[in-house]
Amino acid sequence: MGVTTETLRRAWQSGFAPSVQLPPGTRVIPFIVAFGFLLEGIDSTGITTAIPAMAESLHTSPVSLNLAITAYVLSLAVFIPISGWVADRFGSRRVFCVAIMVFMAGSLACGLATNLTMMVAMRALQGIGGALMTPVGRLILLRTFSRQHLVVAMAYMSIPALLGPTIGPLLGGLLTTYASWRWIFLINAPVGLLGIAMTWRYVQDTAPPVRARFDIPGFLICGVALAMMQLTIENIGRGVLPDWMVCGTGIAASCCLIGYVVYARRHAAPVLDLTLFRHRTFRVANIAGGFSRTAMNAVPFMLPLLLQIGFHRSPVESGFITVMLGIGAFTVKPASSALLRWLGFSRLLPWNALLSAFFIAGFAVFDANTPDWLMVFYVMAFGVLRTMQFTSINGLGYSEIPSDELSRSVSLGSVAQQLTNGFGVSLSAVALNLVAAPGLPLSIYDFRFAFVVMGTVSLCSLPLFLSLTPSDGAQVSGRRPVASQ
Repeated sequence: MGVTTETLRRAWQSGFAPSVQLPPGTRVIPFIVAFGFLLEGIDSTGITTAIPAMAESLHTSPVSLNLAITAYVLSLAVFIPISGWVADRFGSRRVFCVAIMVFMAGSLACGLATNLTMMVAMRALQGIGGALMTPVGRLILLRTFSRQHLVVAMAYMSIPALLGPTIGPLLGGLLTTYASWRWIFLINAPVGLLGIAMTWRYVQDTAPPVRARFDIPGFLICGVALAMMQLTIENIGRGVLPDWMVCGTGIAASCCLIGYVVYARRHAAPVLDLTLFRHRTFRVANIAGGFSRTAMNAVPFMLPLLLQIGFHRSPVESGFITVMLGIGAFTVKPASSALLRWLGFSRLLPWNALLSAFFIAGFAVFDANTPDWLMVFYVMAFGVLRTMQFTSINGLGYSEIPSDELSRSVSLGSVAQQLTNGFGVSLSAVALNLVAAPGLPLSIYDFRFAFVVMGTVSLCSLPLFLSLTPSDGAQVSGRRPVASQ
């Protein structure tokens, strides 16, 4: 049944104000968890604008400095699978604090790095902290809030998570231009210390349940597979590694992944529990949601390039337009839980995916003469759609997971999210390189092709989203059927 007039009338009358309020004493927790997402988002994206200045300061080439980015991503991919087991073993509050400390220590060391070797090693250390910080932060939310409060909590948490990658390039450009690239890393210290203090003060640690012994063989197989997969994703279309080497890492990753699937079926408690895909909502959120994340995460990568290379805008002008993605995230916060109550996951996710696909492809209509006010409005509107989709996917994925499987589901879901984030950048880079003239700068027409391709990727999520029923995730969305008139 479609969206009725009565549904829209109730939405209008309520002003999109969330009726479900977080319990007293817990309202600060989503913002505490967001510290981790904000730190990682700003840091991982801010470094990209500072690469030329960093290379000059460290007496190396910008191409060589790509190792610093790759080291972080590989470390993240390898250690995310252990996050659930570590949180169960030592307690989520303690692990979250330690993760922030490790990330902060790596950040300070990066800010003081004197050569490429030190930079690469400390970025790997940051990756270990990040691999624990974001999955365990999500686990804290799942264990703190009931199903009916989960969407509201994730909506509050997701705004800084989306804002970090959006303002990172702008902040990195401003710091590099007017101060020093080292401050991109050094500013993490006060933010990290505040996050640790608030976590220890407000987050209640859960008693670690009894878990099986850590799966070392599975971790090694899975770690190699994910590292090879991430290395392949990071280098598709980049031209940094020769094509034969990229193909080789892809084949090696595929073989290891197949080997892990066979191994996990025979192990009682594998490091990544693939049996979690038996939960339909978890399966849809990670597979269909993977297509959505891949398409939507291509926009923050391609939009600054379009503005600077295609339209010849300055980095600061480009940053101010791109940051509207984050502003859009703020505007939708009051409406997110209300929309889910009225539409449910089965209606909201397909319609939002369809609109998102058209919006992504719609960036192809932009040209150098497009008014700034129109671009700002359009980017903000897409930021609203992007936030709604990510918040809804997160809520759906964990809506029907039993409490004793939460930590394992967070580990598996975080791995899937990390891979799709990388796919978004890599696939859009491949699309650009497919049509770009060899030896010539990227043109507006190259970007138009890439945006249409990524819009098509978003459409691939529709069949699975359409398979959802009104009752799927109802405990989280709070959806009540509208009486027929």
